[in-house]
Amino acid sequence: MKIDEALSVLTNTLVKDKRVQAIFVKGSLGRGEQDEHSDLDLYCLVDDVDLSPFLQTRVSQLETYGKLLFYDDIYIVAPQIIAVYENMVHVDLFTVTDETFVEKDFFQVIHDPQNRLKKFEASQTLQLSAVEFQDAVDDVAWFLFQYQKSAARGNDLWSVNMLNHVMTNLSRVLLHRYKPDRAQLGVKALKASLPSGMMIKMEEIQEHITPNKHSTAVVLMQKLLEQESNWVISEVAIPDKISPLWHKMLQY
Repeated sequence: MKIDEALSVLTNTLVKDKRVQAIFVKGSLGRGEQDEHSDLDLYCLVDDVDLSPFLQTRVSQLETYGKLLFYDDIYIVAPQIIAVYENMVHVDLFTVTDETFVEKDFFQVIHDPQNRLKKFEASQTLQLSAVEFQDAVDDVAWFLFQYQKSAARGNDLWSVNMLNHVMTNLSRVLLHRYKPDRAQLGVKALKASLPSGMMIKMEEIQEHITPNKHSTAVVLMQKLLEQESNWVISEVAIPDKISPLWHKMLQY
């Protein structure tokens, strides 16, 4: 696969940089789930003192694999270059330090001569923390609340947008129940992780999240939430925080 070729070339380039203490991959490749459509989530571990100078060299290092069709320098979980090559391979190059290493998802070590990544192995997980689950439940109710306001105004496009936010968070909530070891992945993990009956319900809801049918989507969503309601409220860390709004949204 092209992604394997890209990983090989870029690794051979990056290991020559003395500032790079370790190289690893996350995402589908880190979990051993990659296919020909996968992106390459490539991480470099550097020391704090080397961070700034290393960041200045990332584009030239990426160009050793091939000509870039597009790239962008962003910061979400860490300094990151989004790169798309002419052969349509997509690489996300992240740069982390010991202090900024994000202890989520699974990773595969590519280069680590000093075993710098060993201490992070035990933290590998795709489960939601209690705080993350509470946030997801809160956001299901919150975006349903925002949907009701938008729908009342007759703003169909914004109403659809609000329901898509509900679905993003509802996916994490349902995975936390039915496949907790995949919950961080959200919507992308539903098809392979939910019971077939639940997946049919989620697909039916999604099919109705359109400007003309969103009111039907909400009715279907409320039925599903009612079915899961007792479990959800019993599972959140602070039920009194969300229970009043949650139940109101099931009746609205």
